[in-house]
Amino acid sequence: MLEEKNDNLQEADGKSGIEISDSIQNDAIETLSSEVTPENEISPETEIENTAETEETNHQTALDAITNSNAEESEDETLKERHDFPMQDYDTFSLDALVDELKKLVNTDKVMSVKDHIEEIKKSFLLQYNHLIEEKKEEFNTSKQDPNEEFEYHSPLKSKFDEYYNIFREKRNAHFKHLQTNLKSNLENRLAIVEELKELINPQENIKDTLKHFNDLRERWKNAGAIPKDKYNHVWNNYHFHVENFYDYLHLDREARDLDFKYNLDQKQKIIARVEELVNETDISKAFRELQDLHRIWKEDIGPVSKEHRDAIWNKFSELTKKIHDKRELLFESQRANEQQNLEVKKGIIATLEVLGTEKVGSHSQWLVQIQKVEALRNEFFAAGKVPSEVNEETWAAFKTAVRNFNSFKNSFYKDIKKDQNDNLNKKMALVAKAKELQESTDFGATTPIMKQIQEEWKQIGHVPKKYSDKIWKEFKDACNHYFNKLKEHKSEENGDEVAAFDNKKAYLDILRAYQLTGDHKTDLDAIKLHIETWKGYGKVPFSRRHIEGKFNKILDALFEKLSLSKKETEMMRFSNRIDSLSESNDTRKLDNEKIFLMRKIEEVQNEIFQLENNIQFFTNTKNAKKENSIVLEVRKNIAIHKESLEVWKDKLKQLRNLGQE
Repeated sequence: MLEEKNDNLQEADGKSGIEISDSIQNDAIETLSSEVTPENEISPETEIENTAETEETNHQTALDAITNSNAEESEDETLKERHDFPMQDYDTFSLDALVDELKKLVNTDKVMSVKDHIEEIKKSFLLQYNHLIEEKKEEFNTSKQDPNEEFEYHSPLKSKFDEYYNIFREKRNAHFKHLQTNLKSNLENRLAIVEELKELINPQENIKDTLKHFNDLRERWKNAGAIPKDKYNHVWNNYHFHVENFYDYLHLDREARDLDFKYNLDQKQKIIARVEELVNETDISKAFRELQDLHRIWKEDIGPVSKEHRDAIWNKFSELTKKIHDKRELLFESQRANEQQNLEVKKGIIATLEVLGTEKVGSHSQWLVQIQKVEALRNEFFAAGKVPSEVNEETWAAFKTAVRNFNSFKNSFYKDIKKDQNDNLNKKMALVAKAKELQESTDFGATTPIMKQIQEEWKQIGHVPKKYSDKIWKEFKDACNHYFNKLKEHKSEENGDEVAAFDNKKAYLDILRAYQLTGDHKTDLDAIKLHIETWKGYGKVPFSRRHIEGKFNKILDALFEKLSLSKKETEMMRFSNRIDSLSESNDTRKLDNEKIFLMRKIEEVQNEIFQLENNIQFFTNTKNAKKENSIVLEVRKNIAIHKESLEVWKDKLKQLRNLGQE
C-alpha cells in the first residue's frame, strides 16, 4: 500500500522533497528486493507470487471500477443523483412514450443526473423514427404521379422531440459552462494544499502550531470542491500519501495521533461491517452504489490508521469490495444472457419477415393481412429488448433490410395495378366531364336516362389512385346532384299542372257518362273523336292517379260497341288512344315494349297464314279431293281472317313508328 503511494508521489512530483530516514529507506529496499532463482526455473515462492499477483489484479479491477465511478461523480456532483432514475429499456418504448419520457426528464433540475437516460432515449427514438421515414418514403415513391415531386414528411411528434431535446441541450451547455469555470481553480486549490502538506514536515516548528495548521488544511481540503475526473485519483493519492507521511514520520503528539488513529480505525471498521452486510444485499446495483459512497467516505472523509493496521484493514475492505464487484459482474453476465435471448428472438422475427418478403399474394385484401403481420412483427422487434452491443448495429441493419425487402415486394404488386388505377382514373374523369356537360340540361326526358347510365358505369369502374379518389368523387357527385335537383324542381312545377289535369278529367268523366248517341253514325263518330281530343287536351295526370285513364277507355269501349263501326276501325281508334296516352307520359320503355310486341304478332300471323296456305296446297293436289270441300272452305276463311288481322297489326306498327319520327 505504502509502496504504491510512493510511486504515485514520484509520478506527481518527480522527487518528494522530504528527508526520509534511513529506516524508511531500508523498508523500501526490503520491499523491492526479491530472491534470484536459476534461469528457466520457477521456484515455489515464484508460483505463490504469481497467484498473489493474479489475486491482486482481480482486486485492483474491482477497486478501479469504484474509483472510476467516483472520479466521474466527483467532477460533477449532480451525477450522484442519476441513481434515482433507474435506466429503462427504452428500445421497447413507442415513439409517443419516448417523447413523454423525454419531456418528464428534461424538467429535472439536475440535468446531468439524467444525461445517460436522455441519450438512450434519443438513440431509441431516432432508430424508430428513421425506420418510419424510410417506410413513408417508399410509400411515396410507389404512389407519386409527378416524377418531379419531392418527398416531404412532417411529424408533430418529431417536432416535440426536438423541442424537448433542445431544452436539455441548452441546460447541459449552461451546466458545463458553469462547471468548467470551477474545476480549474479547485484543482489549483487542492494542489496548493498538497504543497502545504509537504511543508508541514518541519522539526523547527512548534508541534501545536503544526497540528493546527494540519487540521486547517484538512478542512480546506474537504471544502475545496470538484476537480477534473482525470486528475482525481492522482491528486487524492498524493494528498493521502502526505497525510500518512505526516502521521508516520513527524514527531507529533503521540497521544493525539493515537486517538486520531483509533477514531479512524473505528470508522473504517464500521464501513467494513456495513460492506459485509452489503455482500448479502439482493439488489446488486443498490449495493454497488452504496459501496461507491463508502469508498468515497473512506478515501475523502476518514484519515489514516496506525501503520500496524493499515494494510490489514485495507486488504479486508478491498476483499469485500471484490466480492460485491464479482456479484455485479454475475449480474452483468445474467443481463448479457438476457440480451443473447433477446437477440435470438429478434433473429426469429427477422427470419419471419424474410419469409413474408417472398410470399406472393394476389389481392389488396390479402396484402392488408400481410402488412398487419409485418406491423405486429415490427412491434415485437422493438418490444424484445436490448441485444449485445457488439451486434446491435448488425441486428438493426438486418431488420431494416428485411422490412425494406418486404416493402419492395409489396410495392411491386401495387406498381402492377397502378396502371389499371390510372386507366380507371381516366375513365372516371371522362364521366365527370360528361356529367358536368349535362348538369344544366333542361331536356329531362332525354338527359335523365343518360345520367342514370353514367352512374351505372361509374359503379362498374374499379379503384383509382387514393390521391385523387376523394376529389374526383366529389366532382362527379356534385354534377349528378346538381342535375337531379333541377329535375326534382321541374317535377315539382309539373305536379301542379298534373293535379289540375286530374281534376278536369275527373269532372269530364261525368259529362262523358251522360253522353247519348244520336243514332247518326257520322255525327256520333265525330262526337266521340271530339271527346277524345278534349280529354287529351287536359294533359298528363300524376302517376299515382293514372287509373283515371282506364275509366275513360272503358267508357269509350262502351260507346264504340254501340257504333256500327268495323272491327278494324274500332281496334285502331282504341289503339290510337292508348298510344297517345303512353306518348304523353314519356314512357319510352313501354312504347319500345309495344313496338316489340307488334313485330312479334306480325311474325306469328304471317307464319300462321303460310301454314294454312300450305295446308290448302295439300288438299287441292290430292286426285280424289273435291275442289271446294268443307275443309278447304274453312281454311280459306281462316286465311282471310288472319290477313285482316295482319293488316290491323301492320297499321298499328306503322302508326307507332310514325309517332317515333314525330
